[in-house]
Amino acid sequence: MKYYLVAGEASGDLHASNLMKSLKELDKNADFRFFGGDLMKSAGGTLVKHYRELAFMGIMPVIMNSRTILKNLSLCKRDISEYKPDAVILVDYPGFNLKIAKYIKTKLSFPVYYYISPKVWAWKEYRVKSFKKYVDEMLCILPFEVDFFKKHNYDVHYVGNPTVDAIENRNYKYESFNDFVKSNELPDTPIIALLAGSRKQEIAGNLPSMLESVGSYTDGYQIIIAGAPGIDRDFYKRYTASNPDVVVLFDQTYRILAQSDAALVTSGTATLEAAILDVPQVVCYRMSAPKLSSWAFRNILHTPYISLVNLICNQEVVKEYFAESFTVENVRRELGQMLHVQKYRQNMLNNYKEMREILGESGASGRAAKIIYSKTT
Repeated sequence: MKYYLVAGEASGDLHASNLMKSLKELDKNADFRFFGGDLMKSAGGTLVKHYRELAFMGIMPVIMNSRTILKNLSLCKRDISEYKPDAVILVDYPGFNLKIAKYIKTKLSFPVYYYISPKVWAWKEYRVKSFKKYVDEMLCILPFEVDFFKKHNYDVHYVGNPTVDAIENRNYKYESFNDFVKSNELPDTPIIALLAGSRKQEIAGNLPSMLESVGSYTDGYQIIIAGAPGIDRDFYKRYTASNPDVVVLFDQTYRILAQSDAALVTSGTATLEAAILDVPQVVCYRMSAPKLSSWAFRNILHTPYISLVNLICNQEVVKEYFAESFTVENVRRELGQMLHVQKYRQNMLNNYKEMREILGESGASGRAAKIIYSKTT
């Protein structure tokens, strides 16, 4: 069968590529065409547009690049129409993908599957009506999403979380600390990891304060930045030039986290990755107009937390510093707690264990592939 996938960022590229591999196991004649990235390309098929040309974050970047976004939408619609797939699989990326879903269901007649539900439970709850109207099957990766959609009389599937799969099947799974530092020519010193985001705008907002927060720990720890896919090394040099001992490593996020004593992490999938790998973390997220952003969180968003770890456990497992609360002093103090107060550290790790039990076993992409394949054939 023919499958058309649309993923608009790095995490979508990863999870879509694993889904493609699972579909291949069920469908030996699977043919793929997609908007995505290098990982999807390595899984096989035709890459039509790379996600680097799609990712615009924030109101002003979207407005400034509106012509490009419209061109990409037109290209995607035209390409799907010409390809005539047996199934269209949309991966997160709601601003773009919901428009594609609407086009397919109103102008074409292909089944639409949505893998990794957009976070409509946090805001834009009204979008649920559109998903019910334009998406044949919603495949969720967060347990609490099932109850959320039930409130709207929308039956969805919880297939497990693909981050569990990715970490379970990662390379260097049994690597020792000594092997890691030797292979990267690093000193034999404990590690603090910095995960500052996947987009330039996020990195520019988060990394300077992160680096300042860990400044007082450089005597006993080495600082390693997990470089984001698609971001040039030179971009990081703007922020590390005055910190020659800070190291940036690319394509090694799981390896870095697995060997770290603590991590400073932006909100998103990275918080889940750190928790699954048992790394004590503090969540940091810089927002423009901090006071306004804090007000919006309290009065507009329908969620008590911003990190997936806390949302899954429905309690504060990790500290969240964002908008007004994201200060160097707050982050530095929390880092000290995680590194030096054993009871505090162990409590966080115990909560991580509970979170992993809630998420369930690995196999999300396999379960999602079975639903798509069985309902398409």
